[in-house]
Amino acid sequence: MALRDSYGRSISDLRVSLTDRCNFRCFYCLPNGEPAHACREDVLTFEEIEYLAAIFVSLGITKLRLTGGEPLIRKDVPLLVRKLSGLKPQLEDIALTTNGFDLERHAAALREAGLDRLTVSLDSLDRQRFREITGVDALDRVLNSITTAQDVGFSPIKVNAVIVRGRNDDEIATLASFAREQGVTVRFIEYMPLDSGHGWSKDLVVSGREIRNAIEEAFPLDLIDETRGSSTSWRLRFADGSRGEIGIIAPVTEMFCGQCSRIRLTADGQLRTCLFSTVEHDLRSLLRSGAHSSEIVQFIEEAVEKKEPRHYINDPDFVQPARTMSLIGG
Repeated sequence: MALRDSYGRSISDLRVSLTDRCNFRCFYCLPNGEPAHACREDVLTFEEIEYLAAIFVSLGITKLRLTGGEPLIRKDVPLLVRKLSGLKPQLEDIALTTNGFDLERHAAALREAGLDRLTVSLDSLDRQRFREITGVDALDRVLNSITTAQDVGFSPIKVNAVIVRGRNDDEIATLASFAREQGVTVRFIEYMPLDSGHGWSKDLVVSGREIRNAIEEAFPLDLIDETRGSSTSWRLRFADGSRGEIGIIAPVTEMFCGQCSRIRLTADGQLRTCLFSTVEHDLRSLLRSGAHSSEIVQFIEEAVEKKEPRHYINDPDFVQPARTMSLIGG
């Protein structure tokens, strides 16, 4: 069985937020501190996540990404990963996105539990600037986490860097050099309107094309694939054969909505069909009402049928989502 929306897109990728809490205060997400959290009783339990994941996998979901907030704030995440691993091989891939603050002590357990891939957020390699961006003096801790994760077998690790004009756009080549030195995939991401302060401006967006040009001034690149397919990023290798890889995610200037394969489940059990949705589908209430699995399947199929054709960031009447990235889940 395959989930398809009304535009014929096959939905194979589910992002599950484990918590809406975060221990960083990144300016492009939470510039005014943390917003109100979901009540503890509204957050999905691991048992509920496991049950829903099994239903999603039966509907054709093959990739599952655990996100937040910061997912490792939740206790016993390796235990959840182990349970979700029981859905393999129909579930082909389990990934986790983290800010890396607490990854070092969990990396081995996550690997042993069956986590396939890791993505770590890292917007600067300068300690002072890292603190200014995140509100936390933790650069060394994040770098140590990446090394530890590599040591226990995660390869290649993806490193996400949100590039914002006037903030860290002068570090593009430095971050590309980090990819070469550490053998990781650094993915450069255009700045998106998902901040609680609604301070986003298109003038602050460094386009994917600008990012690539800045890298190529130091390190010529070759495209790995001529198309992104349903992926979010253009994948590039270093022309000199160096290890490491570059990804460029350009949702603002080179939208990839036409091939989107993703849906999201928030920590409080709301199904979102687009990162920029202004509508959510209350899966938690249905689940907790004692609904039969067939009713949940029908609910999911009907929600996916309503998936938006595209985002509207570049439209004059664009409305930013009420929830920030930390509340939606990456």
